Amino acid sequence: MAATFRDRVDAGVRLAAALASFADRSDVVVLGLPRGGVVVAAEVAKELGAPLDVLVVRKVGVPGHEELAAGAVASGGATVVNEDVLVATGLGRAELERRAEDRRRAVVDMERRLRGDREPLDLSGRTAVLVDDGLATGATMRVAAVAARRAGAAAVIVAAPVASPEAVRLLDGLADDVVCLSVPAHLRAVGLSYRDFSPVGEDEVRRLLQSARE
Repeated sequence: MAATFRDRVDAGVRLAAALASFADRSDVVVLGLPRGGVVVAAEVAKELGAPLDVLVVRKVGVPGHEELAAGAVASGGATVVNEDVLVATGLGRAELERRAEDRRRAVVDMERRLRGDREPLDLSGRTAVLVDDGLATGATMRVAAVAARRAGAAAVIVAAPVASPEAVRLLDGLADDVVCLSVPAHLRAVGLSYRDFSPVGEDEVRRLLQSARE
């Protein structure tokens, strides 16, 4: 599959064009999922003239198979459980909750590192545009959408440069709209849609957030 985007900045500029109806609106807030999603979100926020913040999400893995998500947790304590994985692996509710609590602490720690002393943006009554650099399974974005709702967002818009058909389907009922530029029938890996998919460090995320605040 040929790369669709030069890098995350290019993807963000192009994604912003698809979100033009949200430009220059006082109720819109753009939230990036760290770390790569914040680079895309920074360009979206800049083009839309909207404030930028992060929404931290962490996967809750299965013991011995940490890459397999039994669920996910996000800012504000929101939790999504993958019931199919629980049944398939036999993971008990008590163990799931113990592992989820550990990931909640990791969410709080990351928020502190990325934001410093700054308070999160108030989402009450606002339109939250949730941005990631790609949606393979949609699991992390699902819990992000739940978190935004719980934080009081009046509308939740999910936006990503590339997504799998399954991710779009799963998010359809959780978000008011799902905006994706590319939905290949068989998405093997998000990174294949980018010519440059270099890792994004926390220093870069902090810089983008600070620049947006200023």
